[in-house]
Amino acid sequence: MNGRDGLVRDRTALKNREKNLLLPLLKRQVKARLEQIARHINAIDIQAQALIAADLALARKREIIASIKGLGPITAAQLIATMPELGSLENKQAAALAGLAPITRQSGQWAGKAPIHAGRANVRRSLYMPTLVAARLNLDIKAKYFHLISIGKLAKVAITAVMRKLIVMANALLKANRLWKESMA
Repeated sequence: MNGRDGLVRDRTALKNREKNLLLPLLKRQVKARLEQIARHINAIDIQAQALIAADLALARKREIIASIKGLGPITAAQLIATMPELGSLENKQAAALAGLAPITRQSGQWAGKAPIHAGRANVRRSLYMPTLVAARLNLDIKAKYFHLISIGKLAKVAITAVMRKLIVMANALLKANRLWKESMA
């Protein structure tokens, strides 16, 4: 899925560049390239879904991950490809591997912020937009997000915490081999 990630980054860069173009020729070239990128992303998605469907264990993983409201088959395929260990880890290990575990910085009495870093950036990137969707549609995630906001956390910090909750939830469900069920949060 690294090829897909690269294409998505290229698409974003081209869309940003397209806003400033004045020459019709350049606009046509960017439009043609965006269409080509869309076809390539679609081909990768189709191939990934076919490979997953051909393997019963991977198909079950996709089914479990996609059962979480806010995460769809594309995100499930991304997680399967970029974090195949998911489901065989402890929750803290899964969060750390995804780069969603805050790393405390302190020395003596001085305590700095606890930023997230390390881990797999592609996992974080693939979870960001689905997390925004989940924060709107998934009652469990929505409750967690608004609780964090209500106690004064910044939106980005709350989103990161919710991303961590999603990866931990996916790991736990895969470990238990069961589908997600919405609670009455």
